[in-house]
Amino acid sequence: MKILIRNGLVIDPENLVCSKRSLYLENGKIAAVPAAEVQADLVIDAAGKIVCPGFIDIHMHEDPLTADGKLYSDDEKAILACMLRMGVTTAVGGNCGENYSHPADYMDLADRDGSYTNIAMLAGHKFFRHLAGCTDDYGPAAPEQIEKCAASIEDALLRGCAGVSYGIRYVPGMDMQELRATAFGAKKQGKMLAAHIRDDAAAVLSAAEEFLDAVVEPGVPVQVSHIGSMAGFGQMEDFLSLIDKYRERNPRIFCDCYPYDAFSTDIGSATYDEGWLQRYNCSYEVLELAEGKYKGRRCTKEIFDEVRRDDPRCRTVCYVMEQSQVDLCYTHPAVMPASDGILNAGAGHPRAAGTFPRFLSRYAKGGIMSVYEAVNRMTAMPAKQLGLSSKGNLSIGSDGDIVIFDPQLIEDRSTFDSPLIPPVGIDYVIVNGIPAVKDGKIINGRAGKSARVY
Repeated sequence: MKILIRNGLVIDPENLVCSKRSLYLENGKIAAVPAAEVQADLVIDAAGKIVCPGFIDIHMHEDPLTADGKLYSDDEKAILACMLRMGVTTAVGGNCGENYSHPADYMDLADRDGSYTNIAMLAGHKFFRHLAGCTDDYGPAAPEQIEKCAASIEDALLRGCAGVSYGIRYVPGMDMQELRATAFGAKKQGKMLAAHIRDDAAAVLSAAEEFLDAVVEPGVPVQVSHIGSMAGFGQMEDFLSLIDKYRERNPRIFCDCYPYDAFSTDIGSATYDEGWLQRYNCSYEVLELAEGKYKGRRCTKEIFDEVRRDDPRCRTVCYVMEQSQVDLCYTHPAVMPASDGILNAGAGHPRAAGTFPRFLSRYAKGGIMSVYEAVNRMTAMPAKQLGLSSKGNLSIGSDGDIVIFDPQLIEDRSTFDSPLIPPVGIDYVIVNGIPAVKDGKIINGRAGKSARVY
């Protein structure tokens, strides 16, 4: 398909471009920056709009496979559909150490059947730890289990996974010897190491030091995950100073954050182990259930105990973070937006459908940063961190992943009560040279494929 986009303000931070120009796409790639009109199957007049690379969500959680072994497909409820509608053309799953299936096999399915977005995958340490026979998250792994886990992770990396993710919070039994052993393959291949660190709030600095001391080496990309939900309780300034200290040794350390003041996780996770009320200095009422028979209800001790016992996979939303702390994190140049989105058949947190429009609306429209800088953090920055050279830019020959949006109208509409509502202000989302969203509606949910890193 041949597409001509004209009259738009093209923002391409990777190439230091911010000017009115045309773009021509052919055979799924950026083919030219034509100075004159050219023949095309589709001509898009982007006057008054911004044309930029497709957004890259470096931290999200893919849907599980269906019972017949396919990628979940539902234009309203699938998380990749939500990603697509908010301008994400490449989504990175397998975060926090979690995979629902083998991550390389997951990408194979995207190539076989197509996907709403392009999919990059991280090899989740917890997934491969369980596969190696260590299913006690609170206990140590045996040496032979660590060796098997590390070998399986390295094989997944050789099959194109973009790096390794850790959910140290969710595997309390893991020590740093296990982390170093399982991170070796990524270090050898120069791939990213990402972590949900062991602790948050008052203990966040020591938790960050534990992870960074174990993995930081010159040139190895490191990602500290969703720092708003880790240091958004009054520790953000000190946390960012700590990141700067480690960036002196390795400038490839970056962080991500979603622009909301509430986090979301399963009620049965280690986050809610004994002591969580004291850690967040709160009552049970800060916790809202996002699904099940108590959906939309705030917890009491009785409800919490019942659901944690009977339905530990129940999604929750926890209202404990400080918005001013989240805002503060984006003043740091090494922090990019990411959704941490996760849905269970449509139930979950509005970040899964609203993160990137919310980031633009709150921080670019709000004057906290320029639109150019906001686009940089959603495109070129995560692409470089992942090693996806054909993504996040509009260079000739790069993949035809493009978002066209109205900088005055773009805004998230998803809420905690209705987390799936799509944003407004996005005219087109183009994936691999194929129009996938027009005026907020999905018109092709199969244009995506795997985004592998070798």
